[in-house]
Amino acid sequence: MVRAQLYRKIIDMVPSRQPDALTPHLYYKLIAANKGFLDTHLSRQPPVMNHNHLNYQVRLDFVHGLLREKFDLPENTKVEPIAYDPECPFKYNNFVYRISLPSPLDKENGVCQSQPGCVAIPSGNSELILRLTNSDAAGMGAADRVENEVAMITLAAAALGPIFKPHVVPRLYDWVGSTSKQGKRQQGWILQELMPGTPLDEKLDDMGLEEKKKIFAQIAKLLKGLQDFPLPASITQFGGLTFDNESNIISAPMTSTGKPTRTPTSRAGTRTDGVRARLEAFVERGLPASFEPLESRDQKVIVHADFTPNNLLFDASSGYITGLIDYDFSCILHPSYEFLRSFDGVGSQFRGWSGIEGREQKALKEAKLHGFPDPLPDDKDGDNGVQWKVAKAWEDELEKAGCKRPMTIPGIDKVADVDALLGSILPWRVTNSDILRRQTDEVIRNCRDENEGVLIQILEHNGF
Repeated sequence: MVRAQLYRKIIDMVPSRQPDALTPHLYYKLIAANKGFLDTHLSRQPPVMNHNHLNYQVRLDFVHGLLREKFDLPENTKVEPIAYDPECPFKYNNFVYRISLPSPLDKENGVCQSQPGCVAIPSGNSELILRLTNSDAAGMGAADRVENEVAMITLAAAALGPIFKPHVVPRLYDWVGSTSKQGKRQQGWILQELMPGTPLDEKLDDMGLEEKKKIFAQIAKLLKGLQDFPLPASITQFGGLTFDNESNIISAPMTSTGKPTRTPTSRAGTRTDGVRARLEAFVERGLPASFEPLESRDQKVIVHADFTPNNLLFDASSGYITGLIDYDFSCILHPSYEFLRSFDGVGSQFRGWSGIEGREQKALKEAKLHGFPDPLPDDKDGDNGVQWKVAKAWEDELEKAGCKRPMTIPGIDKVADVDALLGSILPWRVTNSDILRRQTDEVIRNCRDENEGVLIQILEHNGF
C-alpha cells in the first residue's frame, strides 16, 4: 500500500484501544503499522480538501524570495520539499525543504550570524535545509516554537559537540520566530545545515543483532551526553526555552502543549457515572502520592522527546550515526520523560498501565524495571510481541553508557501511570480536528465512550 493510500485508510478508521498517551506524530506512526483498526470505525464521509497542500505554491514562493532577498542566493537555486505527501490528511508540524545551490558558495555567508545560536554559512557549501513552521499544526504552541527549537539545538550541540566528531547536531545559519516583536503572528523558519546520512529507520530492521548493538551503543552515548550536560543557571523551570534580550537561554512554556480542539465531545468531558469526581480526587490525593517515590523529581535534563530511528541519520559505509535531528518537541524535563516519549523502534517506549497491554508487554516492562530474565523468553512477533534479544541488547548498552534508565529511576512506573491517565482524559483521537471532521458523530461518541472505559480502568488501577 502506497503512503497516500495508507494515510487515507488511517484517517477513515478511528483506531480502537490504542494508548493515547503518545504524542500525535508517534501515535499515527503506530496506527500506520496497522495496529488497532476496526471496520466498525470506518467513516463514510467524503474527503476534505487537504490543508497541507492548499498553500503549497505560496510557501515555495516565500522560500525562493527569502533565499534571494535575504541571503542573496542565485535565482536558479533549487528548492525541494522533503518527506512531503500532498495527500497526507494530518497537519504537518513543519514544512521542510532541501536547498541546492547551482554551485558551492565561494565565500562565507554570514548575513545573520548575529542571531542567537547561529554561525555563518561556510564557503564551499552547496546544500541547506529550511524548515517552515506550520501555524496550524495540531497541539503546538506557536509563540516560541522556533525559539525553543533553536535553544534546544544550541544546548544539544554544546552537550554532544565534545563527544562526537564530526558533529551530529546541525549547525544553524539563521532563523525567525513565529511571533514578531510586536506580538503578531508571522511565518517562522530555521535555515540550518544539511546533515549527511540516511534515516536509520530505513536500515535498522534489516540489521543483524550485532549490527544493532553497535548502533544502540551510539544512541546510548548520545542519550548520556544529553542527560549529563550541565544546564545554564538561567534555565530555572521545566518546559520549553526561549531567549531574553541579551540572548541568554531562559525557561519558557512548553511548545507541545498547545490549545486542545474544543468540540462538543471534549466539552462534555467525563461527567457521567461519577468519573469526574474520581478524577478530581486523583488530582487532589493521587497525583502527589504518585510523585513521592520519584526522589529525583527536581532533576532537569535536555529531552529530545522524539528520539527515534527516523530522527537519527546513519552512514551505512562507516556504520556510524551522523545526525540527531528534529528538535520540534524537545524540552527541559525529568530524565524519565525521554523514555515516555522516545525510543519507539529501538528499545520501545516505557508506558504506564493501560489495562490493554498483553502479557508480553507487561513482562518487558517488568524486565526494564527489575532486570531481564535469564534465559530470555523466546521472541514473539505481532503487535504485542517482544523481540527479547533486541530489547536486552538495548538495555545492556544503556547500562554500559551509564544512562539514567527505568531501572535506575525509582518511581518511574508511577509517573508512567500518571502519563497514561493524562492521555486518557483528553485523547487525541477524539479531539484532533483532522480526524474529527472525517468521522460521524456516532463514531466519535463510540470512541469517547470506549476511552472513558479505559480511563475508569486506569483510575481503578490507581485506587480511585
